[in-house]
Amino acid sequence: FLNLLVIISISHFKKLHTPTNLIILSLAVADMLVGFVMPIEATRLIEMCWHFGDTFCGVFLVITGLLISASLYNLTLIAVDRYVAVCHPLLYQQKITTTKTLIIICICWMWSSAYNISFATDPSSRTHGCYGECPFMANSAWNMTDLFLSFLFPCTVIIILYLKGGKCVNEGSMRRKSESKAALTLGIIVTVHLLCWIPFYIYSISAASSTITNVLLWVLYINSGLNPMVYALFYPWFKKTVKLILTLKIFQPASSLVNIFTEH
Repeated sequence: FLNLLVIISISHFKKLHTPTNLIILSLAVADMLVGFVMPIEATRLIEMCWHFGDTFCGVFLVITGLLISASLYNLTLIAVDRYVAVCHPLLYQQKITTTKTLIIICICWMWSSAYNISFATDPSSRTHGCYGECPFMANSAWNMTDLFLSFLFPCTVIIILYLKGGKCVNEGSMRRKSESKAALTLGIIVTVHLLCWIPFYIYSISAASSTITNVLLWVLYINSGLNPMVYALFYPWFKKTVKLILTLKIFQPASSLVNIFTEH
C-alpha cells in the first residue's frame, strides 16, 4: 500500500516527473510486486513442499529473481543519478534527461527479465534435493555468473559512486542544499537495502543453513516496505501527495498541476 502511494504520487503529479523520481517510481513498482511474492513464499515455507507444479515453480523463480535484481539495478541507477547531480551539477540537466532515464529503466527491467528467464529455463541450472521442491539452488557455473552479475558488479558500482559523491560533497563542489538532502535520503535507502541484501546473498551462495537463508530472504522482502517510510521522513512532498490522494483530491480538475513544493 505504501509503495502504491509512491507510484500514484509520482505518476499523477507533473512536478514530480523528474529523472530521479522516475527511478524511485521503478523501485517502488519492484517493491510493491514483492508483496505478491510473499504469500507464495510463505506457503512454500509452511507446507515444506511445492504443490504448484514445475511450470509455476519456474515462473515463481523468474518473478522473484526479477524483482530482486531489478531492485538492485534501480539502486545502481539511483547511485549514478546522485553521483552526476552531486559531482557534475552543471552537466546534470544535459546528461540526465527524463527520456534517457525511462529508456535506461526499461533496459534494466528487460535485462533482469531475460537473465532470470535464462536461469529458470536452463535444465542444468537447478538441482532438486527431493520431489516436490522448488529450490533457489543453481549449479556452480550459474552461481559464479549470478555472483558477478547480480551481486559484485552492481554493489561495487553503488559503493564506488557513493564514495566519490561523498568526496565531492567534502570538497564543496555541491552548491545546492536540495541535492545534498536528496543524496542523503537516497543514500540511506541504498545503505539499508545493501545491509539487507549482502548477508542474504553471502548465505544463499554458500552451504550455510537454509533456515538462516530463509530468514534473511524475509528481511529482504520486508525491506521493500521500508523505503516509503524513508520518503515520508525526508520528503515533504510525499506527505503532501499522500494527503491529496487519501482525501481523493487527485480526482479534482487539474489536480496533477498542483505545486506540491509550495508551503500551505
